[in-house]
Amino acid sequence: MSKTLNKAQKEAIEYNDGNLLIIAGAGTGKTTVITKKIAHIVEQKLALPEEILALTFTDKAAQEMQDRVDDLIEANYTEMQISTFHSFCQKVLEEYGLEIGLPNHFKLLNETDAWLLLREHIYDFNFDYYRPMGSPNRYIHELLTHFSKAKDEMITPQAYLDYVKSLILDKDEAEKQEKNRLIELADAYHKYQKLLLDNESMDFGDIIFYAVKLLQDRPNVLKKLQKRFKYIMVDEFQDVNWAQYQLVKLLAGEENKLTVVGDDDQAIYSFRGSNVAIIMNFKTDYPNAKNIVLTDNYRSGQEILDLAYNSIKNNNPHRLEEKLQISKRLESGLKDLHTQIEHLHYETLDEEVVGVINKIVEIKENDKDSNWDDFAILVRANSHVEPFSNALESFGIPFEYLASAGLYRQDIVIDAFNFLTLLTNIYDDKAFFRLLKMPFLEFSQNDLQKVTSTAKRKSMSYYETLKRAQEFFLSNHAIEMANKLLNACHEGIKQSKFEKPTSLLYQFMESIGYLSYLTIEENKGNKDVIRQIYHLKQFFDLIRTYEENVPGA
Repeated sequence: MSKTLNKAQKEAIEYNDGNLLIIAGAGTGKTTVITKKIAHIVEQKLALPEEILALTFTDKAAQEMQDRVDDLIEANYTEMQISTFHSFCQKVLEEYGLEIGLPNHFKLLNETDAWLLLREHIYDFNFDYYRPMGSPNRYIHELLTHFSKAKDEMITPQAYLDYVKSLILDKDEAEKQEKNRLIELADAYHKYQKLLLDNESMDFGDIIFYAVKLLQDRPNVLKKLQKRFKYIMVDEFQDVNWAQYQLVKLLAGEENKLTVVGDDDQAIYSFRGSNVAIIMNFKTDYPNAKNIVLTDNYRSGQEILDLAYNSIKNNNPHRLEEKLQISKRLESGLKDLHTQIEHLHYETLDEEVVGVINKIVEIKENDKDSNWDDFAILVRANSHVEPFSNALESFGIPFEYLASAGLYRQDIVIDAFNFLTLLTNIYDDKAFFRLLKMPFLEFSQNDLQKVTSTAKRKSMSYYETLKRAQEFFLSNHAIEMANKLLNACHEGIKQSKFEKPTSLLYQFMESIGYLSYLTIEENKGNKDVIRQIYHLKQFFDLIRTYEENVPGA
């Protein structure tokens, strides 16, 4: 083990005298440390594999950890718990949810599902301040975001309402209106939670929220889980929110050994509810925890590391480095790698785009061995890509836009998944409603309202309602579109037994007129649609690769 580890890594892996805070800078091998620590615990018989719990944030990270542990530990061991927070909490609720009155077989709603559920019942809420004027969809996203943040902070609907009522904000009309607004939000939060439970559903925020509530309210369940897991490890600790931290503290208790790995300088998910103050104050909750700092970097040359360190240090002096009186300056393990850094500054975005591309062309002309795929342009957000992609096209430079992590969040890809959902289950009201809302179909708000209210009043699915469109006084255009959609669905379902997903999806989009709409907008120069078409092409390429590599797909 020691041959491939530096001193700090070895110390972190072998430490077993209590709780541990590992401060791991970028590229310092934190995943190696976590996985080898797990292997060390098992090999030294400090705990059984099933007595170890490792939590992280993404399925990809969890799978990578699992794969590495599999390589380190001999086969035929009982599988340990290496999973995301949500996956772990979902298992806990499925096992013990009945203890607090939750269904143990619940439907987990994604963001789109939750949006559609709230949209379907929006008029059941007694909104005044948030009454949807014109479009009933106006505040749905904001409301769901607000509810999610409340759950991240472990604020129950009743606690929210009690807090709001305790506020002294009645001095003038503006303060009175603000208090009424907050009471309305608290009441809506309560009704939304009831709506979820009535539908035997939970959203992502509920999973951790209810798991923590279970452990808080049922000491017998907490004791079982504390006995089950002797060692608890948390990856990317700088990104935990308050609910996740409460879960970790409850499971760790007084006796279990807790190891958290993180870096306050890499905290980038505050918009998702993460709270960097948690890692900053970890030593307050665990004063006897040991600190180990990983500073040997295996990704970059020293020039880049020094530039990054000085930038971070100057921009944020209130860091763990100062609080714990430690050094986080990274040292490159790649002694032979030297990098020339050139800082280019421009007054406008247009000047920057042209300047960057001219620089790329200049380097390529001076280095005859270089290829276009030797260059990369990094941007802060997907929305910043367009000026560069347009300029690269105009320069005739071939490029590939790599944003697979965000591909499945693109509207057009969500729509594509929605089409496939409909062809799997034509009675899926959420999928049908999303389809009806698509602009190219030009369903009026009045027609949509008639469809939803009729379906609810007569206890019919949207599919059944559209089949009887003429009976419910829909406009001629809506009746025509309904027939077109139904025919496309029927044909698609029939073809799904024979066609590959790419062919099936293409034919469906063509038959409902979606491809024609995209083509027309593309010819108009609609840049948003052009970008969406590119995302759709990426999605088709991914499915096609799957079809080619998986027999029978």
